[in-house]
Amino acid sequence: MTFEYPDDLKYLDSHEYVRLDGEIATIGISAFAVDQLGDIVFLELPEIGDALTKGEPLGSVESVKAVEELYAPISGTVVERNEGAIDSPEIIGEGPYGEGWLLKLRINDPDELEDALTADEYRQQVEGEE
Repeated sequence: MTFEYPDDLKYLDSHEYVRLDGEIATIGISAFAVDQLGDIVFLELPEIGDALTKGEPLGSVESVKAVEELYAPISGTVVERNEGAIDSPEIIGEGPYGEGWLLKLRINDPDELEDALTADEYRQQVEGEE
């Protein structure tokens, strides 16, 4: 199965993505992660104003198959959370890069993304292509 991995995003081993727009980072989970989880039934996210540290848990996503921790791909302060996804978690599966985003952070340091994966690197990692 082929998934979409937009080139303007950075990806993490733990399947979160980051879309950077100036000092605001939009965070979500990749189409691959959504596929692995199956139907998402519950989403737990931090509150607006919460400070997140790169690599630390930021919440969780629960599906019919499993509960997975979500990790902060970059440090910053939560400025917006996707209330629509909290109310109707299935929208994450319908469009993880569009309406299914999770959080927006005001980032502390864009250099923290230097070790993130490009779309091609992430695709190779999850699909095992050489």
